[in-house]
Amino acid sequence: MREEKLRVADFHCDVLSKMQAYPDINFTNDSRLDCTAERMDAGGVALQCFAIYLSAARGRPSFESVLGQIDLFRQKIVGPGGLQWLRWKEESESPVNTATTWAMLSLEGVDGLEGNLFYAQLCFELGVRMLGVTWNYANWAADGVLEQRNGGFTEKGRQLVEWCNRSGMLLDVSHLSQAGFWELAELSVRPFIASHSNAAAICGHPRNLSDAQIGALIAMDGRVGLNFFPWFVCDGGKARAEDLLKHIEHMCSLGAAKQIMFGSDFDGIDTWVEGLEHPGRYPEFGNLLLRHYPEELVKGWMYDNALTFLRANLPSESVNP
Repeated sequence: MREEKLRVADFHCDVLSKMQAYPDINFTNDSRLDCTAERMDAGGVALQCFAIYLSAARGRPSFESVLGQIDLFRQKIVGPGGLQWLRWKEESESPVNTATTWAMLSLEGVDGLEGNLFYAQLCFELGVRMLGVTWNYANWAADGVLEQRNGGFTEKGRQLVEWCNRSGMLLDVSHLSQAGFWELAELSVRPFIASHSNAAAICGHPRNLSDAQIGALIAMDGRVGLNFFPWFVCDGGKARAEDLLKHIEHMCSLGAAKQIMFGSDFDGIDTWVEGLEHPGRYPEFGNLLLRHYPEELVKGWMYDNALTFLRANLPSESVNP
């Protein structure tokens, strides 16, 4: 075992939606959470992206609910004594050299923006830095990956993409339809990511990416965050940590060694990869990777690839006073 934990970046967890459902949750060490402050510390997590996800089970998505999760993030995640909020390109220079634990804020599905681009601007001003266009099904902007018609973007959705390109809001395609993915590849002048998706060639779930999609992300220097939901790792929905190596190996065979990062989906899943049940297990996973791959590659997948993307693509505070 390594004496020093490898630093980890994780581009997707759903802690905030659980907090909205259960307001008494304590982020420090609550057993109802996969991702807690204590487990992040134990696992060497230096950067965690917290998604704003509005479950349909809680009623029609609204901007009020989006604001509610932003407020939870401000109070319980980056409040006094909490994590450091990462919002600007200039701040992305710091995580590599300090012991600071950083938190980013993303929006998973734009349903709660209610088709209003002013609400998108407000989210940006309130510190949201990544936007996933859909969650599986159609909304006002585009079709999701499980929408049978496999449509692309609406006119208002194309306006949203243009606004993201102007503002510096990062775009995430993990739940976007195939048609939407390829339309976005034409529309966007900036690289985008799939924050929590795996390789469809290894596990055929529709949420995973085809080789052509992975190739497009390589060409634009985007990123792919490996997802730890067993149903996206192995056909049949039972998986061990070792099974993620198949996705890594396949993506690397396509040339994606510098695109791979992590997007665990912790707190958005109800079954877990054996050996990766929560962030405290990252050191063991890192050691597993080191038994198979050079340290430079492993460090890239665990942290550096995510950081280089943020350094290149986060908006600059100097042009957003």
